[in-house]
Amino acid sequence: MTVSQLPVELSPLTSSAALTQLLFDAREDLHEPWRRLFGSAAFAYQEGLTHQERTELSYRRLRVVNAALPDPWALAGDAEALSALHEWAGVADAGLTTILSIHYNLFLGSLREHDHGDRDLGPYLRMERVGTFLCTEQAHGNDAPQLQTTATLDRATGTLTLDTPTPGARKWMPNTSSVGGPKDALVAARLVIDDADHGVFLFLTPLTDASGRHLPGVEVEPLPQTASSPVDHCATSFHGVRLPWTAMLQGDHGRLTPEGGFTSSLGSSRKRFLRSIGRVTAGKLCMSGYSLGTMRHALTVAVRHAHQRVTSGMTSGQRVPLFAHRTHHAPLVEALATTYAATLLHRAVTRRWARVAEAEREDTERLVAIAKGWITWQARQVMTECRERCGAQGLLLSNGIAGQLAANEGTITAEGDNTVIWVKAAGEMLLGGFSPRPVSQVPPAGRSLLDPEHLLDLLADLERIRHERARTRLRTRRAGSPLERWNGASTSALALVDAHVHRLAAAELLAAAEGTTAPGAGEPLRDLQRLFALRYVAAHSGELLAHERLTTEQVRQLPETVESVIGALIPRALTLTEAFDTLDQLTGRHPMLHTGAASN
Repeated sequence: MTVSQLPVELSPLTSSAALTQLLFDAREDLHEPWRRLFGSAAFAYQEGLTHQERTELSYRRLRVVNAALPDPWALAGDAEALSALHEWAGVADAGLTTILSIHYNLFLGSLREHDHGDRDLGPYLRMERVGTFLCTEQAHGNDAPQLQTTATLDRATGTLTLDTPTPGARKWMPNTSSVGGPKDALVAARLVIDDADHGVFLFLTPLTDASGRHLPGVEVEPLPQTASSPVDHCATSFHGVRLPWTAMLQGDHGRLTPEGGFTSSLGSSRKRFLRSIGRVTAGKLCMSGYSLGTMRHALTVAVRHAHQRVTSGMTSGQRVPLFAHRTHHAPLVEALATTYAATLLHRAVTRRWARVAEAEREDTERLVAIAKGWITWQARQVMTECRERCGAQGLLLSNGIAGQLAANEGTITAEGDNTVIWVKAAGEMLLGGFSPRPVSQVPPAGRSLLDPEHLLDLLADLERIRHERARTRLRTRRAGSPLERWNGASTSALALVDAHVHRLAAAELLAAAEGTTAPGAGEPLRDLQRLFALRYVAAHSGELLAHERLTTEQVRQLPETVESVIGALIPRALTLTEAFDTLDQLTGRHPMLHTGAASN
């Protein structure tokens, strides 16, 4: 049995084109060029390559990407375009996505956001030299403001000396090997003038000569392979590396003269550091983009496979598609709700960051961090489900799920470990200006669990309950030290962030449903919002019941209500995945989707 032979109740009901436009219509030029490029033969999966060969292939592909760019410098300044690039690159080559993220966002992006004076940027724009970014140290990751690498000014010569003072100060995991051709780096180091530490800044540092050999004083040690994307990860040290004073990336946060004059508009060294590495916020959007692209692709593969692959039915001799079984299709339909919510949330957050006013910058940075943590975690769950639903075939790297799932672990840690950035966000929400929505004045007993607005109110209730609980625990006098008080409140604080991001994502789904004018598109989007919110409400119904935001009868109704919404979405599953606009050239290369793999 093929897709076209499925029972009528499983056939698509809504035009996928309308949903595609809703998911990708931010700007026409953002997605289509990358969709076509990464679907081309140059990016086809190659079987049997070693780690070294995969890394070399990724660098060759990096130059293919650069040749396709009308303006690499403009790309580095466009958060929406950068994020879109990651959404499509990740599906084709996770290693490539890592190195292009470093080159275009962290390296070129940082050069854009600082005074670049008369630097010759041509070699980086023409990809004659690859840029990398060295911030994290072996002993300083999440506490990056404590970095130990130093850049010491010599007043007599007007030069800087870059040094790695301890083994723990080695720059940890950047792609600094000789693979990929000549490279330069932006190195985060402490500016030291006359024994005075002025904080961490970025310094443009050549790593190799034109032939790719490391320069004197640059020590690079390849690291063991990771389970994530195949990249030339290294530990990098500097021993007396001389740089011109102009190597420092300057701006209002810090300016240097060759005579040793230093000025800064920021009195806090921590703020100087955060301004120096400001591109990590755009990087969080890029990491989220990678996760979105790969989770949408995994769902497309898993849903198509489930419609093609046939198995036993409930009567002797009956053969039905895998998708006909509730135990198979329910997790995939739930994953669709999550993926639509994540995509629409990411679109909203990216637009806000791209247009952020200075007065809203701090709040928007927190929103970007919260979205990054949630989206990359959800991608792990969705891709794991898809891999499992595809059975043993899902383990094949050539089928486009298992390798991307492993690489997604890197996104969970990159540009800020998820739990750490959520802890920071939670603290800001508790101690800053965040105020939960007030209690709805409509009694819960009079509201339907299928009412999307009621579901948003229930998610807001969970926000408020957890906000109050965390603040109460934070203010308790029983705990002595600030750390003990925070430890007592942190679990509830993280639960607050979780409820907050679920409400935001559900709100974006509902806004899309209410805002679309495409015939037949609104109702499936409302059903996706219902399922997305209901699953979260059901998982936390005890909290809501205890605080009288759900009635006992509503709690009893939850399982049946969830079942009814899943049932409404089953006929639309193929259409909802087709809206992801995955190229047939790409999915056609996956062995599990070939016609010959359609039956047992």
